[in-house]
Amino acid sequence: MRRTVICLATLAALLLGGCAADQRSNALTETLLAYANAVRWDGFRSAWQFVDPKVREKHPLTPLDQARFQQVRVSDYDEGSGPAPVGQNEVRQVVKISLINRNTQSERSVIDHQTWRYAPEKKRWWLESGLPDITRQ
Repeated sequence: MRRTVICLATLAALLLGGCAADQRSNALTETLLAYANAVRWDGFRSAWQFVDPKVREKHPLTPLDQARFQQVRVSDYDEGSGPAPVGQNEVRQVVKISLINRNTQSERSVIDHQTWRYAPEKKRWWLESGLPDITRQ
């Protein structure tokens, strides 16, 4: 009887751990999709809400940054091979973002190296690396 209770407790712990991992994984999938849609369709102002609040506080968007983001339109957002786990609560992803300058209609691409961190207390993924640097080519 004692062995059965221990087995059931172990199984319950594994299942709950699996549920937490599934919940974290589902949240990551939903967050990355929502972020990609925000960048692609709503613009970088909307994508800014995905950046970790601590990062936003330390590195606020300047008026020049905002003007640069408003000057471009995203024509493609390619996640490549998708996110790669770095630790239990961190993933990295490399994304190629194609931009069209609204004034010149010229297109160029930037590579965005993203780092996402999971905040278990909020059950939410935050973008640690900030918005892409669209001044680089």
